Amino acid sequence: MKLNIKAFALTCGLIWGLGLLCLTWWIIAFEGATGDPTFIGRLYRGYSISPLGSIIGMLWAFADAAIGGAIFAWLYNLLSGKMTCKQT
Repeated sequence: MKLNIKAFALTCGLIWGLGLLCLTWWIIAFEGATGDPTFIGRLYRGYSISPLGSIIGMLWAFADAAIGGAIFAWLYNLLSGKMTCKQT
């Protein structure tokens, strides 16, 4: 079975982007907007625990996961075609 590369990339991007957005707003709701540098902020330029930072982080996370998902699906399709098992 082959994966649809575009659909898989879009799904990965949406899950990771919206997940980071929800996590950031969860932290803002309980601890407040700090704007302190975070580990993810080192990876995603402009991300911080703030309303604007959450939108910037969501965009970076979507792009990051979409590219990663596309590479994964492409590699999966490539390897699954070469490693098929013959049933007797």
